[in-house]
Amino acid sequence: MSIKDEPAEIRKGEELDTGKIEEFLKDSLPQLTGEFVLRQFPRGHSNLTYSIRVGDDELILRRPPFGRKAKTAHDMLREYRILKAIHPVFPYSPKPLVYSDDPSVMECPFYVMERVEGIILRREVPEGLHFSSQDAKKLCENFIDLFCKLHAIDYKEIGLEDFGKPAGYVRRQVEGWSRRYRDARTPDAPDYESVMDWLHEHMPEDTDSPTIIHNDFKLDNVVLDPDNPLNIIGVLDWEMATIGDPLMDLGGSLAYWVEAGDSENMKLIRMMPTTMEGMLTRKELIERYEEKSGRAVALFDFYYCFGLFRLAGIAQQIYYRYYHKQTEDERFKMFIYAVRFLEETAQAVIKQSKL
Repeated sequence: MSIKDEPAEIRKGEELDTGKIEEFLKDSLPQLTGEFVLRQFPRGHSNLTYSIRVGDDELILRRPPFGRKAKTAHDMLREYRILKAIHPVFPYSPKPLVYSDDPSVMECPFYVMERVEGIILRREVPEGLHFSSQDAKKLCENFIDLFCKLHAIDYKEIGLEDFGKPAGYVRRQVEGWSRRYRDARTPDAPDYESVMDWLHEHMPEDTDSPTIIHNDFKLDNVVLDPDNPLNIIGVLDWEMATIGDPLMDLGGSLAYWVEAGDSENMKLIRMMPTTMEGMLTRKELIERYEEKSGRAVALFDFYYCFGLFRLAGIAQQIYYRYYHKQTEDERFKMFIYAVRFLEETAQAVIKQSKL
């Protein structure tokens, strides 16, 4: 069994027109020759990811999900644009190859990029792969060091000065995710009103040193070298990247980081093997970030609580599609529990906060 992330058969309801895509790609990338095979990566919960094999070449196609989409989400041109700008200075990002919004090819915009092939850690470490406690610690350090490397890029030098609006970023995020959560709320979801009120009341001032932020930087969005799994060779899923406060990026990342001492409910929704022996705690990750980035991490209760709330908003948007039968993907049925458990954790952060 391969320990690398591999594609599978395409899910029902998410099929693409193979003939049209093959014709478009072979016209756009004439170096591609050979049999055309289209499959789908079964993981991921937002934009859909397909594997395209043409002869000996393997590419990745990204498109929005089927069904209702948040108004500002799933902007394929935006995702393609940041990859074009950042890949030359941050080669961990996949190299983009071609973008299209031609409705005669597909009913929605999409783009194609090179595949970064390797290991992606999911909920459990794949069979055949072992991390000692020292290995786990080193992987965490490499993860945070790469995060700092991303935040150190001068976005103006690579032509992304108009890619985001750093002024007012925190306020827009709190207000925007509050609106999106309310819009996507279903009758079985908590209202989160007291969490939203607390976030509105405790927003920090704008940072004086905004950076490129990935907005979904987590262990299952990085690719590990199959020959040395402590080495990170790729960073995936740039759909939410923008320019803003890097501590918001850190808070969003650590909202996914379930550690050994967390509640049993949070462990139930753990997505990555962050509880295994040797993994750094959130506190230790913050200390490493401060050391490597040179940034003081203050007011972290706010950033972490916002990260939990935003994660609940993402989960609720996905669950909305399932609740309203816009998708047949059974994985989404359980997302309501994540929304509830994240609310419990956000309330606990607020209760113990000294802000």
